[in-house]
Amino acid sequence: MTKHDNSLTVSRDDQLDVILKLAVMAVGGQGGGVLTTWIETLARTQGFTCQATSVAGVAQRTGATIYYIEMAPSTVTAPVFSLAPAPGDVDIVVAAEMMEAGRAIMRGFVTPDRTTLIASTHRALAVSEKSVPGDGVAASQEVRAAAEIAAQRLVMFDLEQIAVAQGSVISASLFGALAASGCLPFDRDAFEAAIRAGGKAVDASLRAFAAAYAVASGTAEDAVTPTEKGAAPDVTGPGGLMKQWQALQDRVAAFPGEVQEMASAGLRKTVDFQNVDYGIIYLDRIDGVLAKDSAKQRYLLTREAAKHIANAMAYDDIIKVAELKTREARFSRVNREMGLTGGQRIKLTEYFHPRASEIAGLMPARLGAWLEASSSRMARLDRWFGKGRHLRSDRVTGFMMLYLLGGRQSWRLKTLRHAHEVAHLEAWLSQSLRHVDKDYHLAVELLRCRRLIKGYSDTHARGLTKFDRVCGAASLLAGRKDAADWIQRLREAALKDEAGEALDGALKTVRSFT
Repeated sequence: MTKHDNSLTVSRDDQLDVILKLAVMAVGGQGGGVLTTWIETLARTQGFTCQATSVAGVAQRTGATIYYIEMAPSTVTAPVFSLAPAPGDVDIVVAAEMMEAGRAIMRGFVTPDRTTLIASTHRALAVSEKSVPGDGVAASQEVRAAAEIAAQRLVMFDLEQIAVAQGSVISASLFGALAASGCLPFDRDAFEAAIRAGGKAVDASLRAFAAAYAVASGTAEDAVTPTEKGAAPDVTGPGGLMKQWQALQDRVAAFPGEVQEMASAGLRKTVDFQNVDYGIIYLDRIDGVLAKDSAKQRYLLTREAAKHIANAMAYDDIIKVAELKTREARFSRVNREMGLTGGQRIKLTEYFHPRASEIAGLMPARLGAWLEASSSRMARLDRWFGKGRHLRSDRVTGFMMLYLLGGRQSWRLKTLRHAHEVAHLEAWLSQSLRHVDKDYHLAVELLRCRRLIKGYSDTHARGLTKFDRVCGAASLLAGRKDAADWIQRLREAALKDEAGEALDGALKTVRSFT
């Protein structure tokens, strides 16, 4: 530092300005290490001195990691590289997911005087977002707004979708966006050569690289073909079943237009869960609700019933879990996400930890009820079956166990669990529809309370408890003009936290004025 006119100025080492500093923010499975290797290979083959390090996050979003690269031309004598990025001192930040971009901004790595931020707009949800009973997904719009302020230059679009469309992973599309940004002093051929030097999944990686390069450089016409959302898969089957299915479709087509879309989705869900006859039961229940509804309300009650009755009828049980785990589409998805090529194979281990209540629920209704009636019998079941079990579904034995269990749909309707679910569904519908004539919107809100019940095991038990407490408040609120509003508030409070503390407070408020 030198003193001049009573002010301090800093003499900066000119060599610092020729060192390029790049940080890659990624979580496990996104190929951050592969991307870093490509960048390191690229720099060295172009005559640059380069150093790459990684700083693994501890207990953050299943392994959030900062990969850090510094590089300098060979003309720089003995450059001194840092081992980790410093706030305000990063030229390029590459974020493999929207919230990783937010993390980089919060850490101070993205600054308006120097940083180019390259980020994918897709979301890979954090554990904290998934564990919230309601919608715990953080707002991506806030991150984008912060990025537009914090970055000197912003390159941001859905790089995950581009990679998947080309049969690759996001590291390749991120590399393409980096090349197109022009932030590194290397031509496109050098980037592609670095991918080829890696020697793994080269063709797919180059396709994803090229597609992302085209979008980032503004030369793409149809680099990515978006998947049409809401398009229902084709239904195929034996001729007799297809005739029955078409008859059910015709019944849906006869519903009011406001109801048809939701009823069609619900029908697919219930038939997929059980069979065509189960779909008939579903539509019969919708008819019962529709008879109490009116066009004056735009059939809001029936639309909500179509959604939540389907979810109630297609409940999560061990049979459903086993059937989903043995579907061909599931194995194809796993293989695609793991990037398997050629003759590569994957070891796939399933983890099960059934509780005594789940075992009793698989029994015939009378036998299961007999078991549930005795704490000693349930304790014995827990000792026999309660420990965690691992099944290798990539092996014949493990796969066949799951396949046979998943094929027991006909048995499901005889089980204690099904008897419980039917009784609960009927009681919930009866309670909700009881209010239609006097308070239409209270009936609607009670139907919506079904979203509190989800999952299985402990998650299902907690949801049932919250559901009973919220719906139980209807008897206190009935007759009030704001009854529907209060049921909505109670439901939202129940979804805020797993322990139900917000719901406790809301119920105290209700009791205070009722």
